[in-house]
Amino acid sequence: MAEVEGAKGDARRAVLMLRFWRSFSGVGLMIGTLFFAASLTPSLIPRNFATQGVLSGCALAAGYGLGVFFRWLWRYLELPEPEGRLALRGKQVAMIGCALVAALFLWRAAGWQNSIRALMGMTPVDTAHPLEVGAIALLAFAILLLLARLFRVILQFAARRARSVAPRRVSNVVGAAIAIAVFWAAIDGVLFRFALRAADSSFRAVDALMEPDAPRPSDPNKTGSAGSLVEWADLGRMGRSFVASGPTRETLRAFLKRDAMEPLRVYVGLRSGETAEERAKLALEELKRVGGFARSSLVVIMPTGTGWIDPEGIDPLEYLHRGDVASVAIQYSYLASWLSLLTEPGYGDEAARALFKEIYGYWTTLPKDDRPKLYLYGLSLGALSSEKSSELFEVIGDPYQGVLWAGPPFPSRIWRSATDNRNPGSPAWLPRFRDGSYIRFTNQTNALGDPVAGWGPIRLVYLQYASDPITFFEIASLYRRPAWMIGPRGPDVSPDLRWYPVVTFMQLLLDVMMATQSPMGHGHVYAGAHYIDPWIAVTDVRDWSPDEIARLKRFFSERAQ
Repeated sequence: MAEVEGAKGDARRAVLMLRFWRSFSGVGLMIGTLFFAASLTPSLIPRNFATQGVLSGCALAAGYGLGVFFRWLWRYLELPEPEGRLALRGKQVAMIGCALVAALFLWRAAGWQNSIRALMGMTPVDTAHPLEVGAIALLAFAILLLLARLFRVILQFAARRARSVAPRRVSNVVGAAIAIAVFWAAIDGVLFRFALRAADSSFRAVDALMEPDAPRPSDPNKTGSAGSLVEWADLGRMGRSFVASGPTRETLRAFLKRDAMEPLRVYVGLRSGETAEERAKLALEELKRVGGFARSSLVVIMPTGTGWIDPEGIDPLEYLHRGDVASVAIQYSYLASWLSLLTEPGYGDEAARALFKEIYGYWTTLPKDDRPKLYLYGLSLGALSSEKSSELFEVIGDPYQGVLWAGPPFPSRIWRSATDNRNPGSPAWLPRFRDGSYIRFTNQTNALGDPVAGWGPIRLVYLQYASDPITFFEIASLYRRPAWMIGPRGPDVSPDLRWYPVVTFMQLLLDVMMATQSPMGHGHVYAGAHYIDPWIAVTDVRDWSPDEIARLKRFFSERAQ
């Protein structure tokens, strides 16, 4: 009797396994495997096995979903398809082929990753950890498949309830709408908001931390000092770091072997005012208090989402001008740039307009022969916000002198227009725009020379790396090859990078989130040595010899190591 029951149990398990196996789409598995394999090829940023596994699992799920849709469309059109034993045999053959393709691409993955690492000066990897990648990918695929089937269950349940009062196809539409609404409410109303609150709380806590090596400055010309209009504690972590760091008069003298001035840095944190307008007005008053308008150069800076100002971007300018520089910035967020871009894109624009309005408005009241030259600077989201601080028609009567925007995000309007309308023959990753009198582009190697014409009244320079996904991400990469992949590649872009529908979009989206994990001088990590030529061009530095410039570049290169 026990043997009979055991046999029945084995039979039930076999039936369940057969049903489970048949529940998978053969077409979906084949397309999913192709997507999985393509996801192992290189993109812009090197990946470790954990991120590669998650990416490959999502690619597998995306391909499988497309396959299921194609199968549904085939049946909906009532086209013939194999049945019975032939269909089962075809699925088995497809699975074997899928396993071979996956194994081949996993075997080659290490070489593909090394093709990026070599260009970025990184140590090559011996293995891509194929077993770990495969396991993580299958787990990610299983989770996404489970969610997809849960979606289908909700859809079918809602559709069955609706059929009592509506036709079948109308009921299916109603079921789909309800399922979408349920999932959207769960993602947006629960998961996303919970994650956002957690991120906001953690970034806010980090911003409030006091650094043990950054005491309140004693110099009255420092923001946050006893004589300052801004409290030291209200600057936030990023503001205190900006004010307390940077070259001093003594360090500049020691390097330059000549006299120098103490650079002036003004920063107003989020806690210093409820609105961007309040913080901007406070920044203007603080700038006037420390004598910022008496310097030869004044830079209006928009920080990144967290409020961070890259020392690699502003320090070279202070060296080039021997400390005769004042800079001013206000904070508009605690969040990382990509989170700010997704959740509060208008905050940076509002802050940029408010700060520029106050600084530029006062600057225009000063005599033209007795005021500093005015410049704009921003990195990443700061560049995007700085771009929106003013329109050309607002300043054309009394223009500021120049702009340096590094790592401009892909939505940047001026950058996009100049790139799309670049001169024929120039690549999208380093375009030439018209005669070069207004906008020029450069990267790791100085590309600002040899223009058709000289500079006009305003000098705008973009510093960008071909491997920066923040700059070169495109939503259209879902269905077409990006322009920067056509023709010769950038100096730090893998020659093995290829475009694949959907998959390349997913790779670039992951690259955006990992953009700051690259070595300095690549990806979205901009090197101080690469800022020197752009600042020379924008601020019209003429009293430095080629040997002195080379020495300054060596200094920043060695400092970064």
